[in-house]
Amino acid sequence: LSLVRTPLACQPLCLRRLGHPFTDQIHIANGLTVDDPDSSLSSGQEFVIPLPLKVNGFDCKDPLAVNVDDFFKAAKLDQEQGQNPQHTHPRATEILTVLEGTLYVGIVTSNQADRSNKLFVKVLNKGDVFVFPQGLIHLQFNPVHDKPVVALAALSSQNPRAITIANAVFGSKPPISDDVLAKAFQVQKGSID
Repeated sequence: LSLVRTPLACQPLCLRRLGHPFTDQIHIANGLTVDDPDSSLSSGQEFVIPLPLKVNGFDCKDPLAVNVDDFFKAAKLDQEQGQNPQHTHPRATEILTVLEGTLYVGIVTSNQADRSNKLFVKVLNKGDVFVFPQGLIHLQFNPVHDKPVVALAALSSQNPRAITIANAVFGSKPPISDDVLAKAFQVQKGSID
């Protein structure tokens, strides 16, 4: 059993699935399910399981009515592209425990005094635990594509945010100039496209 806490009081977690090409991910907005991420009008009670808590004045879901759809996997890594790409949680530390299979994980230090960015990697097996420090770029992927991985992750905040590096840098609207990206990544401009 591992406990991680944030100095802020956490509300009950309410979850919603979001589609993603590489992973099954969830969206948590201030501990509440939000149909429109820009709105705070959702009642937040649809998937709340703990009792006798109330969310926004409504009773949480009766435990007798809980079904398999009320639970989730944070990331599905047994697909052909079974990975959780390089990302960061600017508001939380993440702890991950492998329950089944093998998982390759890594963290990258950044902006060191000697201008180095060191990659720390570890291959985790059943029972192994790994901590990803708050704000550091990290990744997870399944190195054995024909065997599934089951891992449990917990974050130290009800609103950890997740910034997927490639999506943020290469998927911005309007796009960042190829010249700027080539210089930042120290590659030829033709490599950007």
